[in-house]
Order: sequence, then C-alpha cells, then structure tokens
Amino acid sequence: MAEITAKLVKELREKSGAGVMDAKKALVETDGDIDKAIELLREKGMAKAAKKADRVAAEGLTGVYVDGNVAAVVEVNAETDFVAKNAQFVELVNETAKALAAAKPANNEEAVKVKLASGETLEEAYVNATATIGEKISFRRFAVIEKSDDQAFGAYQHNGGRIGVISVIEGGDEALAKQVSMHIAAMNPSVLSYTELDEQFVKDELAQLNHVIDQDNESRAMVNKPALPHLAYGSKSQLTDEVIAKAEEEIKAELAAEGKPEKIWDKIIPGKMDRFMLDNTKVDQQYTLLAQVYIMDDSKTVEQYLESVNAKVVAFARFEVGEGIEKASNDFENEVAATMAAALGK
Repeated sequence: MAEITAKLVKELREKSGAGVMDAKKALVETDGDIDKAIELLREKGMAKAAKKADRVAAEGLTGVYVDGNVAAVVEVNAETDFVAKNAQFVELVNETAKALAAAKPANNEEAVKVKLASGETLEEAYVNATATIGEKISFRRFAVIEKSDDQAFGAYQHNGGRIGVISVIEGGDEALAKQVSMHIAAMNPSVLSYTELDEQFVKDELAQLNHVIDQDNESRAMVNKPALPHLAYGSKSQLTDEVIAKAEEEIKAELAAEGKPEKIWDKIIPGKMDRFMLDNTKVDQQYTLLAQVYIMDDSKTVEQYLESVNAKVVAFARFEVGEGIEKASNDFENEVAATMAAALGK
C-alpha cells in the first residue's frame, strides 16, 4: 500500500477540485495513483450529479463577457443563493461566458462540448462542480452577440449578477449603450420592436388590459367615479394610416367644438397625437424596448430618445436568473406534521 501523503492529497485536490476527504479516499482506493484517482473522482462525481439531476436549480448567476466585437451573456443555475456566491461557482460562470464568446456555439448542444481554459468541456466542468460543491450546478442558456467596429456594446449586470444584459447600439458610445442596458435590466422588454409581436398575442394582451379596466371600473362605480374607456388598440402594428388619419380628424373636430382658432391647431395636434400613440400602444410599451418610456428621460420613449442623439439599438439580450423556472415549494406545515408523526411512530 502506497503512503498517502499530505503532498499527494494536495496535488490531487489541485488537479480535481475535490475536497480533502474525497481526495484522500480516492487515493486510498487507487493505491496512490493520481491518474486513477482523478478518474475515480470523475466517476463518483457523475454518479452524484445523476442523483441530483431531478432537483430544481433556480438560483445562480449571470455572466457577461466582452472581447472586441464579440460578447456573451450566460445563465448558470445552482440550488441555493448561498452557493451562487461560492468563489468556485462564480469563477465557473465567468469562465463559461469567456469560453462561449470565443467559441460562438450555435446552441446548447454545441455549447456543452466547448472546452474551458482548464481543458474540461463545459459538460465535464458542471458534473465536477456538482460533485465538489455539493449542489446541482447546471448550465442553462447563453447568447453570443457580435457587432461591427462602428457599433458599441453595453454590458451591465444588476443585483449582484442576477440580471445580465448585453446591448448593441449604433451612433453612440459605450456609456450610452450601458445606459440602454440599465433600462433593459429594469424594464424587462421581451423584443426590440412591435414588428416582432405576433398579431394574436397583441389581441390577447389587449383583451387582458381591457379586463383590468373592467375590474377598475367596478371599483370606480362604487364611489361614483366615471368609467374609464376601453383601449381600442394595443400596438403600433394596429395603427394603420386610416386609423391615424381618423384620430387626427377627431382631434380637429374636438378643437373646433372647443372653439380653438384653426391657426393654432398645428401647435396642439402633434401633442395630442403623441398622447393618442401612447394610449394605444400599451402592449408595445410592456413588451418592446423601443416603445418603452426611457428611464433616463421619461419625456421620451427609448426610440425617441435615441433618435434625438442620432443613435439606435441594433440588438440586445437580457437574462434574469430563474425566470421561467418553477421553483420547488415546501409545505412547511405538512413537513412538520410528517416529522412529528414519524417521531411518534404513526
């Protein structure tokens, strides 16, 4: 039996990332053979990871990496927020973003085969991380965005890395792009423009907005307040030339009824049309970046603000940790009751 020295254990830990006791046990089982011990740890790590595969990993971090004209944003999940602050976990997230920016894989299947600086594939690294950290660690998703020399990246992470954003703008610098990314982090747009919203989706969302108005009107009726009107439109995609022309004619009729002189109509109509557009693009404002009121200047939409400084958004990606993942919930009362029943032998 070979002597298992502290030096040998340390060497194995440095090569495998395993804990002291796991490294020592592996060396004992392999009679001090480092290579066999590494393989044994890998096999055990895969077994441990398999046991944890059904657990819900909804915590974690985003990683953002920019290198020249290429940027990557990733989401990596863990089971607890505590582990998300683990130095090994943070390093894995950052290394993942860096490796994917360089490799530019087309999908997750290709991504997990990408090699990190350590020589491990992503798949191997996550199996090993699950084994050494002790929680299910999973690579969830990524986006790689490229830009041209005359465009700028806005890289931003919010709330300790729980939200990660990359934006690309044209006609502005990194400072402006970062401000746009901060807006994206805060307002969570789904797409860039109304042209990306499905027609049926817009109709469904408009119906939901009007349902909320109906509920509000029930409350208003109880205190004798006038009812709010339904929204006729929800997206710029519904505002045809005919609809806009009709709205303008109605504004003119309103001004005439109010006795406003025609010579000042040209000063009033643009403001009222802007109001019409805001009132009838509520779906766009919720889901599309360009239609949202800009958090840095609430007198303008994002599109209007960028136009005022001769810039435009080309693309963006926003990841928020755990979005769309159904977290496991524990029924505390049932858990306590079950524990008591077990203790009483019931």
